[in-house]
Formats: sequence, C-alpha cells, structure tokens
Amino acid sequence: MNRRTAFKSLLITSGGLITLPLWMQSCGISDKNTHNSSFSSDDQALLAAITDTIIPTVNGMGAVAMGVDKYMQKLLDDCYEKPAQDNFKKQLQALDAASKKTYKNSFASCTQQQCKAALLAFSTSKIKEEKDFFDLMKSETIHGFNTSQKVLVDFFNYKVAPGHYYGCVNVNA
Repeated sequence: MNRRTAFKSLLITSGGLITLPLWMQSCGISDKNTHNSSFSSDDQALLAAITDTIIPTVNGMGAVAMGVDKYMQKLLDDCYEKPAQDNFKKQLQALDAASKKTYKNSFASCTQQQCKAALLAFSTSKIKEEKDFFDLMKSETIHGFNTSQKVLVDFFNYKVAPGHYYGCVNVNA
C-alpha cells in the first residue's frame, strides 16, 4: 500500500473523529434536551399537584420529586393521539373547575385531603371520561414512579446485570 494514501486516510479519519462530538451537538442529540410540552403552565402545575396527591413526597421520594409530572407530559405529548390529548386536557380543566366549585380554590391550591376527595370523586364518577382520566392518571403515575431510576436503584435494589459471569469454569462431564 502507498504510504501517502495511508497517511491521508489516517488524517481524514482522525479529523472526522475529532469533529464528531461537535456534529452531534449541532444535530441536537443530547440526553439533556428539554421537552417542549403542549401543556400550559397552569396545566403543568395541575398535573404536578395530581401526581403529588397520588404519590405524596415522603423522605425525599414522591411522584413530583421523581419527575413523574414531566414523564406524564412527555408520555401524553409523544405517545397519545391528538383527540386523547385534548380529552385529557379537558378533564384536567374539569377537575380544576370541580375543585373551585366545591372548595372555592383551584386544585393546586387545595389541601391534601381536599385533593384526595376531588380525585376520589372522579374515580367513582358515572361519566366515562372522568373515570378514564382518573384511571390513566393513577396507573401512569404509579408506573412512572416505580420505573424511575432512583426508586429502582434505591428502593427495589435493581441491578442492570445481577450476579457475576464466570467465563471459564471446569465442567465435570
């Protein structure tokens, strides 16, 4: 092989590897990107209050502390179709309106007991959309909490690769 060709190939490859991180940043590929939510700031606060009511923060572990409200926003924006998203937002507003009517306060400003009572009213509602909203909120809040990294590692003692692999073991045959 020609040394000049090999040297030129080596320089081109090295230059490509050196600039690769810059290319990846310019493409916007990163773990730390924020999610542009379709929820308004009031809806986000309401969603945080609901998740905090379902799993309150105790000893630094709770739904809001684990970011379950952000998980719910991303889940609804990315995994549900537009009619389901609109219905969810409509039920958020209905829950807030019911809290204002019953307790003269928005859901996010109510006490923990009042929030529980308002959610329980939705869980036993005869209106299918309200019951479905509650069931979705409860199941996805629990799922998001149980699958958060801190809960898996600190509470469930999850290990990515449990045990040890012994590659060379004598086998008696």
